[in-house]
Amino acid sequence: MELTTPALLFSAISLLMLAYTNRFVVLAQLVRDLYARYRQEPDQMLAGQIHNLRVRIVIIKYMQIFGALSFLFCVAAMFLIFAGKETSANVVFGASLILLLVSLALLVGELHLSINAINIQLNDFEKYTHR
Repeated sequence: MELTTPALLFSAISLLMLAYTNRFVVLAQLVRDLYARYRQEPDQMLAGQIHNLRVRIVIIKYMQIFGALSFLFCVAAMFLIFAGKETSANVVFGASLILLLVSLALLVGELHLSINAINIQLNDFEKYTHR
């Protein structure tokens, strides 16, 4: 393995982390807005949405942790290649790929929750529009 092999993941992981951070920021703001609405007028639907967002934020936290660990292991693999420790570099780079896979699997799970939340909202909308 050459030094450029783990370096190829740098831009991908960086962009992924940026996307994760953007998802987190949007959800955090949405929680704040929904909570303010809930405090003014408690509603079961708002409570359900806030609960769903809380679960999604926890998942995003773990997506970010595994993504950051993947990035860290990738850098460590590059250092090991630089230090001439080829076998160790391969193991650490493999671990980096596994951590990235976990992060991406969590992303798929979070997307599933997101789609379910939107479908619940759309079903509620359809109840009111088909009367």
